[in-house]
Amino acid sequence: MPRRPAPRTGPTLAWETLLPLGDAPTPLRDRLERSIRDAVHRGVVPPGSALPPSRVLAETLGVSRWVVTEAYGQLVAEGFLEAVVGSGTRVPHRPARGPDVAAGRAAAPLRAEYRRPRFDLGPGIPDLRHVPRARWAEAVRRALDALPDGELMVVDPLGHPLARTAVAEYLSRSRRAAVAPDDVVITHGATDAMAGVVAGLRAAGHRSILVEDPSWGRLREVAASAGLTPVPVPVDASGVEVDRLVEAAARTGARAALLTPAHQFPLGAALSPARREAVVRWAHDVDGVLIEDDYDAEFRYDRRPVAALQGLAPERVMLVGSLSKSLSQAFGLGWAVAPSSLRSRIGLVERARPSVLDQVALAHFITAGDLERHLRSARGRFRRRRAALLDALARELPGLPVTGIAAGMHAMLGLPPGVTARDVRHAASGLEVAVSDLARYRATAASAVGAGVGEALVLGYGNLSDALVDEAVARLAVAIRTAQDGRA
Repeated sequence: MPRRPAPRTGPTLAWETLLPLGDAPTPLRDRLERSIRDAVHRGVVPPGSALPPSRVLAETLGVSRWVVTEAYGQLVAEGFLEAVVGSGTRVPHRPARGPDVAAGRAAAPLRAEYRRPRFDLGPGIPDLRHVPRARWAEAVRRALDALPDGELMVVDPLGHPLARTAVAEYLSRSRRAAVAPDDVVITHGATDAMAGVVAGLRAAGHRSILVEDPSWGRLREVAASAGLTPVPVPVDASGVEVDRLVEAAARTGARAALLTPAHQFPLGAALSPARREAVVRWAHDVDGVLIEDDYDAEFRYDRRPVAALQGLAPERVMLVGSLSKSLSQAFGLGWAVAPSSLRSRIGLVERARPSVLDQVALAHFITAGDLERHLRSARGRFRRRRAALLDALARELPGLPVTGIAAGMHAMLGLPPGVTARDVRHAASGLEVAVSDLARYRATAASAVGAGVGEALVLGYGNLSDALVDEAVARLAVAIRTAQDGRA
């Protein structure tokens, strides 16, 4: 059957016929969304078609431009349409992206417990619209084909050799880590790896652990659950303050530290070269251990990602990473790197490993180059999205400080004097905008004083559709003004 040609955009095309709005007692935006979905499912607007610019379609349908931009934005956010810089809004070529995005999947309603606000500025979430489903499915298929029958029942306590080898080679070339396959332990993710490490520290006699303050709270909680007391150390624009770390260690007897050298969360700093050397020197002096959380280290936009701290002192540093920020935490895969000499002193307490099938799929995904291809593509998207976010913040909220290096998937926005992040977050939630308060990540009330940071928001852009950046920031500006006026 010949393929129906894609409709041409332009004022002469009868889009009012292709996209009937009807007269149902529902908002125009919802009616337009439903009409676009129906037109795509029926093939009236086939894959690859460009939809008219919002201004043109608004004039054609006799509605406000806001109605069209809202409908486009929602459908792009769901992955039903795609917004391509320089090419407008289009219907994706579904077959090219594999059977995982067959028609109708994106339109299925999401269970309420998993829904995120439409304007998602929450940090820590990658771009879920671009998870490489088809390539992962192919890696799983290849794993099933390649695994000998006997290996389907064997579970290596450190992880399948194929996965350990692939991860070691990947970290050697991408993070310049000093790692051999025997140094790698495959885990369910960074949190799982951290749980094994801190349990090992506790068994080796450690009673406390130095942590960056502010920082991601989940890993602090894991350490506390294992019986280690988190000891907060301030962070500034050059990363953790090593002099303060040394003082805190002397005061508490702590000989272990949890750090994010490549891109600190949430302040967005990279640990300076001088401090990298200083913290390694401290670890040598006290016979200590550094746990390096690699977080979103793959995403640097102004230069190549800095090398892992582990490469400076592999006998002192346990490198922890996962797929949660590069792909999604749904994959449940990660790693911990420590040579046998370090594991003999601080053993990783044995935990349940991911399925053999998932581990071998990971090996195929890495060795085929799919992970690095995905990361290159993601870096391009995040670089453009970050630039768009900064432009929108400068336009809508001039004068407010935005901090953090050109990396990762978040930035930090300082608030006007007298405005609390809690009030802004409350006002933003009423506008369908998700934001996060810096206070959420503080281990102590004054943790950001050293960095000169007061009330601030942590803004994520990983899972925010490009088409919604401007509107998200405009709504955030309204929320800040509302809080400023005392109406939150």
